[in-house]
Amino acid sequence: MNDQQHEVIVRRAQPADVDGLVACSSALFAEDAGTRDPSVDVGWPREFGPERFAAGIDDPTRLLLVADCDGQVVGHLTGSVAEGSAMRPVKVATLVSMYVQPTHRRGGLGARLVAQFSAWAKEAGVELAEVTAYSSNADAIRFYERNGFASQSVTLRTAL
Repeated sequence: MNDQQHEVIVRRAQPADVDGLVACSSALFAEDAGTRDPSVDVGWPREFGPERFAAGIDDPTRLLLVADCDGQVVGHLTGSVAEGSAMRPVKVATLVSMYVQPTHRRGGLGARLVAQFSAWAKEAGVELAEVTAYSSNADAIRFYERNGFASQSVTLRTAL
């Protein structure tokens, strides 16, 4: 199935979408952090996601988007906005998480989600947008670079 066969609508999440957001977030955790970061609790979305997503729907500092195909959530994007600080006096939008089901990838859906995130951030007066990706997730890094993001810093980690 691809986006041409079934129209996929990108829209703001509604309370009825919470289960779909949890399912997409769970798939993201399993596919991404679950294979790259043993310190992440891959059960987090099922345990804490419903409350977290429900609270974010009406929060003006958060954006919850869903990709809806025939009433099913096939992807999501969450973002947040933070005011600047004395050290970094610019308003920043963070693309917190994004996931598109494998059957809906490579058709521009991810780019549509990012474009709506960027438009929301600009409307909120944001000066910078940021996203993180695991260094071993080359596909995600290439995707974000194609969508205007560039590497700025690297986090190095060691187990103790």
